[in-house]
Amino acid sequence: MTQIDTSADFVRGMVADDNKSGRFDGRVITRFPPEPNGYLHIGHAKSICLNFGIAEDFGGVCHLRFDDTNPTREEVEFVESIQEDVRWLGWDWGDNLFYASDYFEQIYQYAIRLIEKGSAYVCDLNADEIREYRGTLTEPGKPSPYRDRSVAENMDLFQRMRQGEFDEGSHVLRAKIDMASPNLNMRDPVLYRILKESHHRTGDEWPIYPTYDFAHGQSDSIERITHSVCTLEFENHRPLYDWLQDELEIYHSQQIEFARLNLTYTVMSKRRLMELVESGYVNGWDDPRMPTISGLRRRGYTPEAVREFCDRIGVARRDNTVEISQLEHALRDDLNKRAPRVMAVLDPLKVVIENYPEGQSEEITSVNNPEDNTMGERSIPFSRVVYIEKDDFREEPPPKFYRLSPGREVRLKDAYYITCNEVVKDEATGEIIELRCTYDPETKGGTSADGRKVRGTSHWVSAEHAVEAEVRVYDHLFMKEDPDDLPEGGDFKDNLNPESLKVLKGCKLEQSLKDARPGERFQFLRTGYFSVDPDSTPRNPVFNRTVALRDTWGRMDRARGQG
Repeated sequence: MTQIDTSADFVRGMVADDNKSGRFDGRVITRFPPEPNGYLHIGHAKSICLNFGIAEDFGGVCHLRFDDTNPTREEVEFVESIQEDVRWLGWDWGDNLFYASDYFEQIYQYAIRLIEKGSAYVCDLNADEIREYRGTLTEPGKPSPYRDRSVAENMDLFQRMRQGEFDEGSHVLRAKIDMASPNLNMRDPVLYRILKESHHRTGDEWPIYPTYDFAHGQSDSIERITHSVCTLEFENHRPLYDWLQDELEIYHSQQIEFARLNLTYTVMSKRRLMELVESGYVNGWDDPRMPTISGLRRRGYTPEAVREFCDRIGVARRDNTVEISQLEHALRDDLNKRAPRVMAVLDPLKVVIENYPEGQSEEITSVNNPEDNTMGERSIPFSRVVYIEKDDFREEPPPKFYRLSPGREVRLKDAYYITCNEVVKDEATGEIIELRCTYDPETKGGTSADGRKVRGTSHWVSAEHAVEAEVRVYDHLFMKEDPDDLPEGGDFKDNLNPESLKVLKGCKLEQSLKDARPGERFQFLRTGYFSVDPDSTPRNPVFNRTVALRDTWGRMDRARGQG
């Protein structure tokens, strides 16, 4: 079992204290309880890692339970995507897959028990009236005119609700607690409402559905969850969570709240993410600009990087916002160790090496990853015509520019020294379209036998052997760190970044990438980390920029393209 550092993780500290005291008889059962009304995002990844991680550390189990109590918004597509995301992150719930809908009959019987105890009643107020009667943070609520119905009348009405006799909105079942409570959640909260919607698992069996507050805690009890770990927005719901389990005299789980994850340049609201998808601002839930787990996966993130990020940011008691650079840093650290290095020219400039024999080519040896010698070497074809990046040449070089310019000698990585002798331009536009160079055949491998040094090194791709590809360059989805930093009356979508996607056509990649498969990741030398998109085919390769190198955001943003 992992040694628990209670100063670093207060949730694990509380679990350790419970084990030490003998509470729950030393058992640890946690759960990850998503509502299947959208795709999971990076904030859910933090919760997944926390709940499954606690269970793993303490030799317990973690349940995956879908809180599917709102059939108007839930779909099988979301259920399946959530399971895929949890597995991708590396967690396994084993036989412990559950649904709140598994317990609909039991939860209904719990409602009957509350009615019999005089602790719940059927209310005929509509939603607006209930809100008005509830009061405010400074003024107590007032009791519903239906609060004092007899047990028999409440039982009759509730059973008729169950039989589908009433219209939506005409009746609800409410707990009878305290309309003067300083906690608004305790002012006779709604436990059941009428929803004549087909459920993705139970069909049309139920015309009434329990609210989240009623279903969640009782599902925890049924599954004998020991520690119900949730985010801070549920802190004010804990008194109701406790009241219901105590009033029903059932197994009592412990609710513990932690701070949800907020990231700069990102929104985490499912409602907002769905709006971006449904309104076409992004290309689906798995758009690589989205903070969804499926979007991160498509962009080229590794599950190890996401888990490492969740470990690094820790578990806080109060809300805070984490810099997205921390997520990117965790990814770079991971990809630096595992991603093969390759050469790719995203904005090609043709270079003709005039003294290299026409029709000849040779193999250049290059290390796959200097961080991991076990990854070995590869051969790259070299020929008379190569491509380099346009940014690697300046006809009139500024100070401290060490790459290619007229009369200057530079190194082609792992190949030869070359010198630029002539610049060829388009007669109509004046644009530089070709460089005429010579090479020193005594510098094979990128070193000089006479010991002379060059300061500039450029990556390159043989024109004859190049793989032509589309490269999608992604940036932050929002222009501001806080997308809600808006003038009065503004909309978060006003801060969407119009440059969040640039599509570069005609990129030239080294020959070794012709058989790259979707999901594979590479470091394009001096440019960033890239992965093969699911859209990619051998005839039309497509690569996504996963993350830039530390100092190259600006350089890539200058790359020409269309978005």
